Amino acid sequence: MNIKQGEIWLVHFNPSIGSEIQKTRPCVVINDNSLGRFGLKIVVPITNWKEQFLNYPWIIKVENNLTNGLSKTSAFECFQIKSFSTQRFVKKIGKISEKEILEIHQTVAKTLNPTYKLV
Repeated sequence: MNIKQGEIWLVHFNPSIGSEIQKTRPCVVINDNSLGRFGLKIVVPITNWKEQFLNYPWIIKVENNLTNGLSKTSAFECFQIKSFSTQRFVKKIGKISEKEILEIHQTVAKTLNPTYKLV
């Protein structure tokens, strides 16, 4: 399976515990294509957009379009970054731009330390 950075895939998130993202849902692959071993990919889950997310700096709003393959306005949930086996990946549904990848990387870095800045 050839899974690349910026692609959106349906991924099995179960089993999950507590407030972790659950079920099969879309996610975006954020690790560089040259990195990773053992059949693992780093992903950010995608969830339904809610207006309350405007107050959460770790969530990025994304509009659905033909390129990303999302069916409705959604959100990149950058606080729930995961490293998953490619065996959890079900189906590629789209991709996002390099600009969107950079925004996700910047947001993930800020979840680690709000003073971090990527250029």
